[in-house]
Amino acid sequence: MENQILQFRGELDEAKLYYQPSDEFDKTVKTRYEKMSADIFATAAKGAKWVASQIADVIKLKADANEICVLGLATGATPLGVYAELVRLHKEEGLSFKNVVTFNLDEYYPMFKSSIQSYNYYMDDVLFNHIDIPREQINVPDGEIDKKGIFNYCSEYENKIDSFGGLDLQILGIGRTGHIGFNEPGSQLDSKTRLIMLDSLTRRDAAKDFNGINKVPKAAVTMGVGTIFKAKRVILMAWGEGKASIVKKALEESQCDSVPASYLQRHKDVKFVLDVPAAGDLTRVKNPWLVGSVEWNRYWIRKAAVWLCNKLGKPILKLTNRDYNDNGLSELLAWYGSAYEVNIKVFNDLQHTISGWPGGKLNADDTYRPERAEPAQKKILVFSPHPDDDVISMGGTLKRLVDQNHEVHVAYQTSGNIAVADDEAVRYLSFVKGFANTHDTNEGNLQCVIEDIRKFLLENKEPGGVDTPEVCRMKALIRRGEAKAACRFVGVRSKNLHFLDLPFYETGKVKKNPLGEEDVQILVNLLRKVKPHQIFAAGDWSDPHGTHRVCWEGIYQALQIVKEEEWMDNCYVWLYRGAWQEWSLDEIQMAVPISPEELQHKRNAILRHQSQMESAPYLGGDSRLFWQRSEERNRATANLFNKLGLSEYEAIEAFVRFIV
Repeated sequence: MENQILQFRGELDEAKLYYQPSDEFDKTVKTRYEKMSADIFATAAKGAKWVASQIADVIKLKADANEICVLGLATGATPLGVYAELVRLHKEEGLSFKNVVTFNLDEYYPMFKSSIQSYNYYMDDVLFNHIDIPREQINVPDGEIDKKGIFNYCSEYENKIDSFGGLDLQILGIGRTGHIGFNEPGSQLDSKTRLIMLDSLTRRDAAKDFNGINKVPKAAVTMGVGTIFKAKRVILMAWGEGKASIVKKALEESQCDSVPASYLQRHKDVKFVLDVPAAGDLTRVKNPWLVGSVEWNRYWIRKAAVWLCNKLGKPILKLTNRDYNDNGLSELLAWYGSAYEVNIKVFNDLQHTISGWPGGKLNADDTYRPERAEPAQKKILVFSPHPDDDVISMGGTLKRLVDQNHEVHVAYQTSGNIAVADDEAVRYLSFVKGFANTHDTNEGNLQCVIEDIRKFLLENKEPGGVDTPEVCRMKALIRRGEAKAACRFVGVRSKNLHFLDLPFYETGKVKKNPLGEEDVQILVNLLRKVKPHQIFAAGDWSDPHGTHRVCWEGIYQALQIVKEEEWMDNCYVWLYRGAWQEWSLDEIQMAVPISPEELQHKRNAILRHQSQMESAPYLGGDSRLFWQRSEERNRATANLFNKLGLSEYEAIEAFVRFIV
């Protein structure tokens, strides 16, 4: 019976469950902890397509009845997929918006409508300019209104919504503070359209769009919670791991003004639409044994045992039958007969993930090792979305692979140019100009270029404005030089560095182009050139600007193209994290111990990326510098292994295997 239920040996293929979910999450799972209806989709794209279909249905229904359809619209990254699908439906399937009146949730204040950061500009760019909606039927809050007239303006906006009989459908995102619209914590259930101060976390999250938090407006005009409540139907969307904790609070915890989205529990027709990562903290996803029966496989057994250890503060081998029974895991014991049987299996399973030989150990029995012993010297290709993700996330492992005589290649997928602060660029300009002035050269043209760039950055560039092509190239060179310095420090040969500069990224703006065939072909060409035995790629897809997720999508598509080629039969794909999040203990499939000396070496490699220290515009909501985040996460992972009763290490870098 035991062998039928679970095989602890064999290939580590459990990553499939997390990274290749089925088309729809199992809706038969009990949801008794959730206070609102929530549907979970395999991907954000599928969830967005469903939301767009609901909007289209309402528009058509109203059109058939010769009625106006009143839509409440949201902005930000969350609804982009919805708007793209609505544009497609209009252009390819004839969906008309002539009977639609729209009201947007919010706008920064003060904010010029023509600014690329304004939501007026955003809505035109992603939706209104591409459909047949009459301009007079579009309503977006005005960030240019004089402050003396704000109160009356907000009242008029509110009254205009009411004059159409309220909103037929309101779509929402959710901020990490729990805000809906810009209704920050403290907003009341009956609040109306008004001017509101933005929470510091909201402003930090918006910093990526403004080239730094200091340039983010401190206020906004927003519909109130009460305004939203008057909508006949509400759909709230959330994508990505970064929204998981606030989604759980809104869906499973009591209503409170500290999480304004929780007020939606009182609405008569509301639905949350989530992708798998955004639903990751919900009880039915994270701890399904608390809501119903579980098909106990290796993934869920390890997950349940680790959860129980953390809850009780016990190491694995000290868990008892009573511990399992008292915490909703009696079904697991029924399969195995005793806590001892479960404990020893999970303990051995976790112990076998630990390896100081990330490329495999020569002449060793690799039955229980995460990597193969052969070939002894492997070709290894490390993909780094930005020019520093390699050393931030796996700098210790990178050095160890080099020291263990593997042929290590690093491919930087994007230039990372927008993450160089203007002040940092000016500092480099000062050096180049000073160097040129102290040498007898005929570089007059160079001096002119330097002066043009300096004048643009210091005098002509608007807050959050787009860099000129010359500035973009300069910032890209800064990051390229730092990447080379870091790789030299860990021993990667310069001839094995590949700066891909994928075209989707090279817009000079925070907003990037969609991933295209040219991007994928560049990745395919490199894979075929190197023919690696190991691929490492970024699996932390919650970076604030979404580049990690797009870079992984490019790798995934490239792998689908080459997966039938002979060399792929002997290639493992490993996913790392580190810059923005870390793998949980129940997910880890290879844990590489890092000594105190190696951790210091890793820090020094990260510090080669000087432009990404204090002056980096995109540090996100975490105030720590990247080397601090990396070290603390690596130490925390090692501490978790120690608490479970396994070996004690200074730090651990963790990886999950992806099955192509």
